[in-house]
Amino acid sequence: MKKILWILLVLFALIVGLYPAIYFLIDRNFGLLNSKSNEVLANTFWNVGFYVHILLGGLALLIGWVQFNSKMRSRNLKLHKVIGKIYVISVLLSATAGFYIALFATGGLMASLGFICLAVIWFYTTLKAYLNIRNKQVKQHQKMMIYSYAACFAAVTLRIWLPLLTAVLGDFVTAYIIVAWLCWIPNLIVASQIVRRILD
Repeated sequence: MKKILWILLVLFALIVGLYPAIYFLIDRNFGLLNSKSNEVLANTFWNVGFYVHILLGGLALLIGWVQFNSKMRSRNLKLHKVIGKIYVISVLLSATAGFYIALFATGGLMASLGFICLAVIWFYTTLKAYLNIRNKQVKQHQKMMIYSYAACFAAVTLRIWLPLLTAVLGDFVTAYIIVAWLCWIPNLIVASQIVRRILD
């Protein structure tokens, strides 16, 4: 069962990590962009923030799971460090951009607050993990990285919950407001259980 869950995690991470490429292959008015006003879509700062967020967030999702492979860490610590640095830089930039575009979230204030909280938590846990390892606090580093990737994985859970809730509720905006919180809170709860079981 554990192996099946790991395979599913990796599979979803790869699929959603590559998802941003779609915005460069087909018409731009696709997916979540359909819910944005023409004014937002014409905003240069919003566009920069959006593409920084999805591209670097996608990269973080693509490479982050590799870091939890203990065999790879023991065999090639140097590669682990290189991937880790790429992940940290990607997350810090993506989370910052995510914070900005969250101000324009579909659904108004409640949706914005949900995504702002996610951006802050993602940024904090990742930065904390980096500072921990710089100070040789390996166990704390591992804990924070589990929380960081759980926040990162919100990109996956959002895309699972949103179509389901939209179908059940029959309203995209209501579903989106709920998903702004639902995409990351359960992830962090699961992460806390993993931390307790593995590291405490």
